[in-house]
Amino acid sequence: MLCFITRYGYSQTDSSNQASQRGSDAANPSTSSSSVSSSSTSTSSSSSTSNVAPELPGFYFDVEKNRYFRLLPGHNNCNPLTKEQLQEKEREKHRARLLSEDDQPFKKAPRVGLNTALLLQKRRVGLLPSNSYCRLVHEVKASGMMRQRLEVKSTENHSPNQDNFRVIVGDSASERVFTVNDVSHGGCKYGIMNFKGCSRGSLAVEMCDNLYFTNRKVNSICWASVNHPDSHVLLCLVGMADTPGCVSLLPASLFSNSNPEQPGMLCSFKISAAWSCAWCLNPQADKSFSTGLSRRIIVQDAEARRTQTYSVTSDVLAQQFAVRAPVLFNGCRSGEMFSIDLRVRGRRGGGWKSSRFHQESAITSVRLLQDENYLLAADMLGQIKLWDVRATKPVREYKGHHNEHAYLPIHVNEAEGLLLAVGQDCYTRLWSLQDGQLLRTIPSPHPAAKDLIPSVVFSSQLGGRRGLPGLLMAVKHDLYYFSYNTDPQDTTTRQPAR
Repeated sequence: MLCFITRYGYSQTDSSNQASQRGSDAANPSTSSSSVSSSSTSTSSSSSTSNVAPELPGFYFDVEKNRYFRLLPGHNNCNPLTKEQLQEKEREKHRARLLSEDDQPFKKAPRVGLNTALLLQKRRVGLLPSNSYCRLVHEVKASGMMRQRLEVKSTENHSPNQDNFRVIVGDSASERVFTVNDVSHGGCKYGIMNFKGCSRGSLAVEMCDNLYFTNRKVNSICWASVNHPDSHVLLCLVGMADTPGCVSLLPASLFSNSNPEQPGMLCSFKISAAWSCAWCLNPQADKSFSTGLSRRIIVQDAEARRTQTYSVTSDVLAQQFAVRAPVLFNGCRSGEMFSIDLRVRGRRGGGWKSSRFHQESAITSVRLLQDENYLLAADMLGQIKLWDVRATKPVREYKGHHNEHAYLPIHVNEAEGLLLAVGQDCYTRLWSLQDGQLLRTIPSPHPAAKDLIPSVVFSSQLGGRRGLPGLLMAVKHDLYYFSYNTDPQDTTTRQPAR
């Protein structure tokens, strides 16, 4: 007699055999007791070794129904099932479960036995240096952040934002965030949001009333200090059809109609297909910026319009300038990373390259630490490594990041000793910058999708000098603020170890 395949492969024949076995056991009690003990032992051992049902070609196992089902189209009398659909369903279940856990006020401590009460006790008896105490307290607070949805206000009382966020980039003071949103009819719009901390422990957000629209894709963004810190925004726009690509330098005051100041320098440079950009803050290369292109690097003076071009062998996907010297760090699609000293001119054949090192896949982001002796680099294999620039070798790796082919940035907050990155799986992860410990994994508030990867800004002072610490997350058309818990000691001490 045919029947459905169950998890352990039993059929009705198996049931009859079990029944006859029970009858023989009843006739012989001694045999029954020994068989019970042996069967209980074998059952406990088999249950521990066969927790996962074996994979059968063309079938999938439903844990809830304890059955195998066909994967071939047309055999289920409903929508055809595919392995990808089932994997996506399992991932969504996992995200919903983690999101429910993340909403709880009591969260898992980032390290075993770590809480603010214990840290304070160790600090008072002299067992913990002050710098270690501050770093570990920040880890506890960041691990206990609570999510709240922000309402974005507008000076002109526009309707609520219905356009998906593409990227957000905060300025150096964390007072303003430059935003890029996709629009339904194609192209994108961009503008600036202003933040201010409230006494209630939340953020007030106001969108500037001047939004700009373009039919071109924004590839890269960075804040530029032309007249004063973060006075301008540098945009890399990709060309479309008859419209060439360009790099635009826009004054931040341009985005507010209520600002009485006249816009400062406003210029545009025709550059095709720029992948990355960076602004130089060193006085020796004042008002200079760089763009990374396909097999080229262009460094330009925004005022004098002087241009210097470097030929490379791969697309330049990531860039950052050092501050102490006019040195530009670059990351390429080939996985190569190198620096360029702008004071060295006239060398040919790549002789101007210095501090050369290499990762296994395309570099998506580079971040130089404050002492400028260490460089963080992320690639499309999901690897994040900390490199010693002087020795040109990796000294630490931050595991858990997920990336296969996306252009994803990394974020560093050295003051709090934290590293953040959003993966292609739409999870935001926080690591300890010092030892690489994964502190927290934050699921997206919306179902994961390739075009709905969250964009984040993390700061100790969101909203300026008197602002609030926490994480700003933009996903879909919503904006979320992850605030430090008002009583982190209480949440971490009550959380049981897992």
